[in-house]
Amino acid sequence: MLGTVLALGGGGFSMSDDGTSALDDFLLDLTGAARPRVCFVPTASGDDNDYSRRFEAAFADRAETSVLSLFSHEPWGYRDPRMLLEQDVIYVGGGSTANLLAVWRLHGLPELLREAAANGTVLAGVSAGMNCWFEGASTDSFGPLAPLPDGLGLLRGSACPHYLGEPGRREKYLGWVADGVLGDGYAADDHAALLFRDGELVEAVAEQDGRPVVRVERRGDQAVETEVPVRRLA
Repeated sequence: MLGTVLALGGGGFSMSDDGTSALDDFLLDLTGAARPRVCFVPTASGDDNDYSRRFEAAFADRAETSVLSLFSHEPWGYRDPRMLLEQDVIYVGGGSTANLLAVWRLHGLPELLREAAANGTVLAGVSAGMNCWFEGASTDSFGPLAPLPDGLGLLRGSACPHYLGEPGRREKYLGWVADGVLGDGYAADDHAALLFRDGELVEAVAEQDGRPVVRVERRGDQAVETEVPVRRLA
């Protein structure tokens, strides 16, 4: 793919008590704009209103904010998804990766997101909003953790958010990569993120100490972890 993606394993305003986040600051800086246009896409949470309000509160003083509600929730209502082509950042919230993908495909978002990225819009997201960009992912969309080999494929391989933050995430993901159910990929702990440009990893960053990012690859019948250097954000 052409363009920039910031994939958060967890963190950002979603996991901040006061809405502040060094990862979100880093995301806005990627645009190079003094007051970037940021659209929040809360599809994975069923367009949860409280989630969207928290986004507005976290970003309103430093960005031109908008919300794309595909469920037509008030006060935002339904808007033409082509609004995404007018943004500097598209920020995808967490929730159900499977539901997000199904709804997005019905509304034509995969093509719009590719077009937006190629035109310079930064794509970003946390948890399900990390998973969606990859070919496959670890998800709890169906209750128990399960592999989902049905992502958008803007980024090669698979993803696992909340790597050390949720019980079973690491062990299950390693097993699926070892079995070939999911392809080689990247895992990110809460409060850590991976920055990609044109499909290639540029760097890993974190807003807290001790938050690893890991490359996981299948070798024989095993999954091998290789830690990715992580830059601590100020």
